[in-house]
Amino acid sequence: MTALTLSTSAAPGLRADAIVIGVAKGAKGPVVAPGAESVDKAYDGKLAGVLETLGASGAEGELTKLPSPAGLKAPLVVAVGLGAEPEKDSSFAAEALRKAAGVAARALTGAKKAAFVLPLGDAADVGAVAEGVLLGAYSFTAYKENAPKAGNGKAPLAEAALLGGKPRDAAHKAALARAVAVSEELNRARDLINMPPNDLNPEAFAAIVQTAGKEHGLKVQVLDVKALEKGGYGGILGVGAGSTSGPRLVKLSYTSSKAKKHLALVGKGITYDSGGISLKPAGHNETMKCDMSGAAAVFAAVVSAARLGLEVNVTGWLALAENMPSGSATRPGDVLRMYSGKTVEVLNTDAEGRLVLADALWAASAEKPDAIVDVATLTGAMMLALGSRTFGIMANDDAFRTAVHEAAEEVGEPAWPMPLPEHLRKGMDSATADIANMGERMGGGLVAGLFLREFVGEGIAWAHLDIAGPAFNDGGPFGYTPKGGTGSAVRTLVRLAELVGSGDLG
Repeated sequence: MTALTLSTSAAPGLRADAIVIGVAKGAKGPVVAPGAESVDKAYDGKLAGVLETLGASGAEGELTKLPSPAGLKAPLVVAVGLGAEPEKDSSFAAEALRKAAGVAARALTGAKKAAFVLPLGDAADVGAVAEGVLLGAYSFTAYKENAPKAGNGKAPLAEAALLGGKPRDAAHKAALARAVAVSEELNRARDLINMPPNDLNPEAFAAIVQTAGKEHGLKVQVLDVKALEKGGYGGILGVGAGSTSGPRLVKLSYTSSKAKKHLALVGKGITYDSGGISLKPAGHNETMKCDMSGAAAVFAAVVSAARLGLEVNVTGWLALAENMPSGSATRPGDVLRMYSGKTVEVLNTDAEGRLVLADALWAASAEKPDAIVDVATLTGAMMLALGSRTFGIMANDDAFRTAVHEAAEEVGEPAWPMPLPEHLRKGMDSATADIANMGERMGGGLVAGLFLREFVGEGIAWAHLDIAGPAFNDGGPFGYTPKGGTGSAVRTLVRLAELVGSGDLG
């Protein structure tokens, strides 16, 4: 991963492959952002005019490369758009800095070193730029025959110096360290999401978690098929029944001696989703390796909590299964007895995520945590409602839903609060079982949330994040988001853990 340093060096004398500066969109044209005054001086104070001549406006995500003039040791200047110029006495939003750094890092593939001269007003800005660089420079090349290596022109940016950062300032160092820990774990989640399902089945996923647990001092418990059968986890077993790769329920625990609160995180981990007997149509299978993105996010968040030493107990539950059609697979019309004792009539085997989550939610509830958050690529309906970049938030408590939404906005993850309309619950009534796994077609994402609510322990604050849209990017990269697995919700979960631990979230 890209190495990061804080530097008080002046941009003109720094030896690097490129200098990255910010450009804002002003009322009369592009404006060179604070921090790059010495670079502007090297252009005789005419850098904004040069950029405008080249067609730059300062719009968010815009990137312009230009050769350096005499006076700069770096041969290249990379100007990246920050969006609208802030009002007087205000600063750029952290997300604008994060996106700009990500765009620049992606554009500097093959470079050995770049100096980032973006406006760093405080430690939060340092963290935002650091995250943008580390997330933007990500690439997944594990399955390439000739994987790029540093210095060969195709490898990610090797080193980034954040000019204006203060290497001896405690707040700046802490912000950098936090950015590195969270970004490394988020990128690990991306790696898992991008792995082909023939290599990442439930057993392999569980083994990866066990290895990380040993590395970071976490307690890991893995329930295999025999343990799941003994415990009565009918939902997870039912979904995994059609696969030769048996399901697993993984419990990953981080405990702090200073903790006063306990946060439980539950992740959907369908390592491949064919739809089961209710087979998906052609064209809908190719990216179904990403159906374990929720479990990857939970895994990354728990390890991040450990690396940051948060003063909160965080337990992650990874419900892992492969949903395949075979002679042993669960059929539409079958009835499963869940871990809670409740029976579920399976009307559609492609509505499997809610089944594995239901067992994990009930297991998490048994420990009486202060709050539970589940994360899942659960419904295509949520993508229809919110698009491909925004996840939905449902909850059994309005205040908690608001808190989760605010945490997501704070870290720059687009999210939107969604309701749980009581009238939709009746559509899941079953003449055969306690509840069916399907209800009304319209509002399908909300129906799924209502189903999950049935398996949350009484009196426990709970939120459900449906990340079906943003979990996997089928299009081109943008900002600090790559093509493929994105690591959606990781930063929201980490921020929630911090807020719970500090007592700022109830």
